Amino acid sequence: MPRFYCPAPLASGAVLDLPEGPARHVQVLRLQPGDAITLFNGQADAQGQVGEWAAQVTHMGRSSVQVQVGEWTATQREARYNVHLAVGMPANERMDWLVEKAAELGVTSIQPLMTERSVLRLSGERASKKQSHWQSVAVAACEQCGGNQVPVVHEVMNLAQWLKNRAATTKSPPHPTLDVLLSLRAPIQSLREQFNPAQEDSLAPGAHIHFLSGPEGGLSAAEEDAALAAGFQPTTLGPRVLRAETAALAVLATLLI
Repeated sequence: MPRFYCPAPLASGAVLDLPEGPARHVQVLRLQPGDAITLFNGQADAQGQVGEWAAQVTHMGRSSVQVQVGEWTATQREARYNVHLAVGMPANERMDWLVEKAAELGVTSIQPLMTERSVLRLSGERASKKQSHWQSVAVAACEQCGGNQVPVVHEVMNLAQWLKNRAATTKSPPHPTLDVLLSLRAPIQSLREQFNPAQEDSLAPGAHIHFLSGPEGGLSAAEEDAALAAGFQPTTLGPRVLRAETAALAVLATLLI
C-alpha cells in the first residue's frame, strides 16, 4: 500500500487536503477515489508512541487530493538508539545516496559539514536548496522503507562552527550521549570493540550517539584534534580505507541494525 509523509495534524475521521508534495505523488501514481493509502507525520502521541494512519482517497482534483483519515496504528520501526550523523559532504551525487541510505537505516538527523578537504562547497541560496533537496530525499526514503520518523537534515555548516555550537549546547545533555569520531589514526579500538550493545555498561535504548565522519580524504589532523578536544572518542572500522559515504553507512549499520 502506498505510504505518504503528511506533515500535518492527523486524526481518525478527519477529511483533509493533502499537502502539495504527497498530493502530487498520489496523482503521479494515478490513484483514484476509494483507493487506500497510509499516512504518517512523525509525531508521537501522549504516550510517546509513533505510528501511521490508514486513509482513503475521497476526491481527486486538478492540483488537489482529498483524503479521509482512518484508524491509527502504533507502529514501531525506529532504531534502538538516536544516531546523529555529522558528515563531511561527499561530492557529486554521493551525498544524495548517503542521505537516502542513512534514512533507510534509521538515522535520527544528518548534519552536512564543510571541512578542509571538502570538494563540495555550499553557501547562501545554493546551500538552502541543497538542504531542502536532501530533506525531500529523506522523506522519500522513509515512505519507501516504512520508517515513521523522518530524519532532520540540518543546514550546511563548517566543522569548526559546528563544534563550537556543540560546546555551547552540550554541557549538560538531557539524555545519555556518546560522541564518536571515525579516524584513521592508530592504534585505536574498532567500533565493534568500543560499542557492543550486549555489554552491561552499554548505552540504554533511546540514548543519543553523535557520529562524526570526514569527506573524501578524511578530516585533517587539526580537525581531528579539534573533535577530540570537544570530547569525541576515536574509532575505526578496521584496516581497509572506505569511501566517505561507505564508511558512514557502515557505522550506521553497526549502530542501528
